[in-house]
Amino acid sequence: MVSMSEQEVFPGRRENRAIRDRKRKRKITIGVAAGVIVALLGGGATVWAVSNQPAPEIAPAKPKPKPTPTPEPTPTPEPVIEPAPPVYDVDTPSSISVVVNKQRSLNPIDWAPDDLVTPEGIPNVWGHPLRAEASAALQQMYQAASDAGVPFTITSGYRDYWLQKDIYDGLVAQGGVEFADQDTARPSHSEHQTGLAVDLFGAEGCQLSACFGETATGIWLRDNAYQFGYILRYHDGEQAIVGYTYEPWHFRYVGVEIATAMHDQDELNLETFLGLPPAPTN
Repeated sequence: MVSMSEQEVFPGRRENRAIRDRKRKRKITIGVAAGVIVALLGGGATVWAVSNQPAPEIAPAKPKPKPTPTPEPTPTPEPVIEPAPPVYDVDTPSSISVVVNKQRSLNPIDWAPDDLVTPEGIPNVWGHPLRAEASAALQQMYQAASDAGVPFTITSGYRDYWLQKDIYDGLVAQGGVEFADQDTARPSHSEHQTGLAVDLFGAEGCQLSACFGETATGIWLRDNAYQFGYILRYHDGEQAIVGYTYEPWHFRYVGVEIATAMHDQDELNLETFLGLPPAPTN
């Protein structure tokens, strides 16, 4: 038996399917086109709507604040350093600023300077020498005093340990220790042993007496000795500090620097000027 295909049996079915496929494609094409048109129309409306919106108001730009200049750093001032006060040697026997008093002895006790010279051109009762620097300064002071009409004479200059001992022991024998200690230094405690001290008097007299301080020579020396490096060592009323009664004839060489500083500061005593304790007793 010969079989027949479906087309042969149902010839109209194939044709109907083809027609249906064409219609379906046409619907799809029409739908896509319609969607595109709608999209275009919608987009155009949107563009039209946007283009017809009023332009937004633009606020004027705020002025930028002026930059604040960075302040320059304030320079730190350099600290003011006060100069340290000068330091003076008050212990070494050969020092021009050595301090010898009732509580301060020379060390060694029999120390003697090695630069002793006799001042030239100055009347000198015992011919006592002084240390070279003190002698040269005394010669200058003598010339100035002579020019002022008040020349002076040297009563006593350098006295060694043994001569001072003889003088002190003699006063002790005369009036006792308390009597001797009022006006005379014990051996090794005398400024005369340093070679820097000198006793002076003038033409008016008053040798080794308090009245010398009232003479023209005594007044001139008191007021002018500092210019030559000398100071009046034992002032009136200063016994509680220096240990001795008023001796207007006793001058001590300390150099122009110290003597001038003491004069400018109205300082009477070497102890207080150098920061040393008073020395009223042995």
